[in-house]
Amino acid sequence: MEIFEEETLISPLAYRMCPRTLDEYVGQRHILGHGKLLRRAIEADRIASLILYGPPGTGKTALAKIIAERTKAHFEWLNAATIGLDELRKVIQHAKMRKAKGIRTIVFLDEIHRFNKLQQDALLPDVEEGNITLIAATVENPFFYVNSTLLSRSQVFQLQPLAKEDLLEIMGRAIVDKERGLGNLKIVAHEDALKHIAEMSDGDARKALSALEIAALTTQPDDNGQIKITLDIAEESIQKKHIVYDKKGDQHYDTISAFIKSMRGSDPDAAIYYLAKMLYAGEDPRFIARRIVICASEDVGNADPTALVIATSALRAVEFIGMPEARIPLAQATIYVANAPKSNACYKAIETALNDISTEETMEVPDHLKDSHYPGAKKLGHGKGYKYPHNYSGYVEQDYLPKKKKYYRED
Repeated sequence: MEIFEEETLISPLAYRMCPRTLDEYVGQRHILGHGKLLRRAIEADRIASLILYGPPGTGKTALAKIIAERTKAHFEWLNAATIGLDELRKVIQHAKMRKAKGIRTIVFLDEIHRFNKLQQDALLPDVEEGNITLIAATVENPFFYVNSTLLSRSQVFQLQPLAKEDLLEIMGRAIVDKERGLGNLKIVAHEDALKHIAEMSDGDARKALSALEIAALTTQPDDNGQIKITLDIAEESIQKKHIVYDKKGDQHYDTISAFIKSMRGSDPDAAIYYLAKMLYAGEDPRFIARRIVICASEDVGNADPTALVIATSALRAVEFIGMPEARIPLAQATIYVANAPKSNACYKAIETALNDISTEETMEVPDHLKDSHYPGAKKLGHGKGYKYPHNYSGYVEQDYLPKKKKYYRED
């Protein structure tokens, strides 16, 4: 099926640079690397029904185009946002007619999460009977938005945000490609400018290529006819300024350290500033959320147990909704933990106990605390003399350790 014929230079750069072959495809090596299942299926033209799930600009549509070009099956391209149930039934009816002639039909359904239950149910019998092979794409978690019966008959492949190196490779190709890209322009792109675009694109190739195109087409050539894309131009093109923040270097560790210490020191304003800096720089929000959880337990502890509840809820919210909305529960948890009363008594208790375990002779469990429920346990004296606290209004004096130890000390 020919689907690239209308790619003229009038089309957006991101559309023109869509990969045409698996060799041109960049990223998603966990599912498309040499020898991986999905790549083998595409190369052998043995595609089963599948669901492609991942953020925008990660290559779902590009992958569908590659399959469309390689397959000998009839390929139907549909969008759940625009197609109705009647039109869908017509597509399926035609697929049945092709099947009778020995011709397979692959239906690509973009944005399947926009289909309601009735529309999804309409697909199920024909997927089961093999009248169509369904390839669905969605930016939403299919386990929340796609019927379980349809899921059970499809393979789910999750696409990850593209790495910075992948985006740099994609932009580099676009700059030199004279057929589809910007190769006919004399572009001199500064390294820090391209890195900034890559970092600020959040793993989205479409966003990176759009910013590159804006930078190239809105920058006046110099006297030598060169279009120089500097860091300042890159900032304007992607509408985010550059800040010094290396996710694997000193800025990463220094900023998260300041963030935690600000919460520990009960300064919500400083904590929010460092949170904003990390989010703006593209720090993984799950990494931030995990640090809030640790701080809530280590530095607040039982002085306000609700802090841990809010922190763990924020972590779940981040994983569920993603950015940019995740910034709100992160801010809520940050401010709560910063304002909460502080106690590290629980942290000190476990650290002291672990130290005793590693340096002292290990204490045995007293006989009256040992399990007495299995046959023969009572003959060994297990459970003998144990006092059930609920028989004593909830508390009774008895030994729980062979030697007296004091680990937890309330502040």
